[in-house]
Amino acid sequence: MSGGMRLHWILLCLLIFAGAVWAEDGPSNVPATPTAPPKAKVDTVVDVVQGHKIADPYRWLEDATSADAQEYVRQEMAYTRGILDPLPGRGQLHQRLTQLLSIGTITAPQIAGKYYFYTRREGAQNQPVLLVREGLHGKDRSLVDANQMAADGTVALDWWFPSDDGKYVAYGTSPSGSEESTLRLVETSTGKLLQDAIDRTRFSSIAWKKDNSGFYYTRRPKKGEVPAGEEVYYVKVFYHSLGADPAKDPLIFGEGRNPQDVPQVALPDDDDRWLLITVFEGWAKSEMYLQDLKAGTPPVELTSGKEFLYSGEILRGRLYITTNEDAPRFRVLAVDAADPRRENWKEIVPQNEAVLKSFSPVFGGRGFIAQYEHNASSQLKLFEPMPDGDLTKEIPLPAIGTVTTIGSRWDRKELFFDFSSFTVPPCVYRLDLASRKTKLWDKVDAPGIDPSAYEVNQLWYASKDGTKVPMFVFHKKGLALNGKNPTLLTGYGGFNVSNTPEFRANRFVWLEHGGVFVVANLRGGAEFGEDWHRAGMLEKKQNVFDDFIAAAEFLISEKYTDKEHLAIQGGSNGGLLMGAALTQRPDLFRAVVCQVPLLDMLRYQNFQIAKLWIAEYGSAEDPKQFDFIYAYSPYHHVKAGTEYPAILFMTADTDTRVDPMHAKKMAALMQAEAANGQSRERPILLRIDTKAGHGQGKPITKQIEELTDIYSFLFWQLGMKE
Repeated sequence: MSGGMRLHWILLCLLIFAGAVWAEDGPSNVPATPTAPPKAKVDTVVDVVQGHKIADPYRWLEDATSADAQEYVRQEMAYTRGILDPLPGRGQLHQRLTQLLSIGTITAPQIAGKYYFYTRREGAQNQPVLLVREGLHGKDRSLVDANQMAADGTVALDWWFPSDDGKYVAYGTSPSGSEESTLRLVETSTGKLLQDAIDRTRFSSIAWKKDNSGFYYTRRPKKGEVPAGEEVYYVKVFYHSLGADPAKDPLIFGEGRNPQDVPQVALPDDDDRWLLITVFEGWAKSEMYLQDLKAGTPPVELTSGKEFLYSGEILRGRLYITTNEDAPRFRVLAVDAADPRRENWKEIVPQNEAVLKSFSPVFGGRGFIAQYEHNASSQLKLFEPMPDGDLTKEIPLPAIGTVTTIGSRWDRKELFFDFSSFTVPPCVYRLDLASRKTKLWDKVDAPGIDPSAYEVNQLWYASKDGTKVPMFVFHKKGLALNGKNPTLLTGYGGFNVSNTPEFRANRFVWLEHGGVFVVANLRGGAEFGEDWHRAGMLEKKQNVFDDFIAAAEFLISEKYTDKEHLAIQGGSNGGLLMGAALTQRPDLFRAVVCQVPLLDMLRYQNFQIAKLWIAEYGSAEDPKQFDFIYAYSPYHHVKAGTEYPAILFMTADTDTRVDPMHAKKMAALMQAEAANGQSRERPILLRIDTKAGHGQGKPITKQIEELTDIYSFLFWQLGMKE
């Protein structure tokens, strides 16, 4: 992975789920199909939070191991299956989704020495395979195949880092969607596993020494090293020598820091002198530390401690810093690593109207490849040999879409990037830096999909406060604006994440039946830089919900749909969005798919890795933040006797990001108090997947089962025919 992509990768690793779709049938050893949802017992706990008495009738559902909670889950799953399984057209939907999800994936090769590494998934494979080829025109060979690690496909390849010359690859795998990675090493030439294995390496960062003798890496503590229950935090930097006992790996950095700080490591592209440590303190702030390994001095902080993001890359003794310091759309600064004082930083690429996403050296370090995002779509620009950086060339892309990864090296005359859009399946291009020409390197075939039959439009609408917000609207050509088209609206709005045009094969089952698919680019995301992000976090989180509600109203006013044909879908932070939307405007939607959601915002920080998100949401434990969190917390805004949309709450039993308790408690509360809580025509359902987590690494077989449930539910509620 090129250094310029590290910030993008780090933020993605820290994210809660940002937009895929997932599931599978729950327990089968249940009695006859119930005719109504279970009556969850009420065992109210009253807390006094910032002077407010807060009643929680379903606190007992937070303990997933209790017999009562497990029985409740069994009954809920029996009820859900009793509603979903008989729905018409499920067989056809399942068959079409099986065909669509056989369309695979591919990523841009990462270059290391004579090797090219990339991942690919084809056909019925549950998981992508890490492939390697020797030389540009060599034969692909499987290096790490998680499909061979579990018959049901529930072991996932979480991450991988080749050494500088490609001799070894460090990679992490985890079972059942847990993302609890174990680091292993494989020798590229032989495929032989080394004896080294390091657990507790979730979201690990790796920086290989050039002689392959070892690497710097990050890991979490084991039980007993930190306060009980806090093992998900306290990430520190260690050094591992190949063949050594990981338990004796020396600690390099992290002692005494805030437990929620997340450090990442990097070494220069051309030598091992400088260790760069970037510490993320949420999604709006990071710090950089530089250690001179040659001199043996401790790491020195380079940054100001202010609320800015920084990432860096070192080459030939120069540190290149990509930052939003005084530049919300990011710029690039450079400084001599031997004297990196702030007053010596020099701007080499100023901020422009697009948002800079990554920046990596090419042309032997005399030029750069930069990825930008303009109006929620990718741009690539090649900065010709510096020092002035004024001469740039825009790299043509196939359409309005998304570049996810770039594979480059400072000392090579080539680079790769992958691309997809709503109608363009994943493909990879190779850019020859000598000729400046781009050529298709490989692609994924999508039989049975005719891109020319569909159109995508970017529309702009006004939010509640007048802010202009864009949305992508995707549908068959010739759509009649009759106000009754079945429409599925999604959004995310948080954590500096952009919702850009990407290929998702499952969406075509919706489009093929006359559906309209809409992605709203809400505040809180990264589409327009840090100002856009900050306008949707902490005390301004309500802006995200207002943007989403305004998107729904716009689609209705423009005659795309009406309230009876409008459904919404979102996961994780997007699940919180669903919860806020359905409690604030229950009249506006016919159906809601709410996946792995955050819903009890007064207690969210007590579960899984959620303290990492306090920087984004705030915490009810802070008296200054309680009011704005309580004002929108969905679990605390269910109104008895109100008719709500039909709702499918979805979660998973081994989700280690967002605890399943949110969906369980919300479903129990709404089934008991909503006017339609007991309805079989406009139901409130809970679906809990097994051997699955937040969504990352979910096998294709489980995705097909889950999507069959999602689309059969939506088709039914919106009156669509299979």
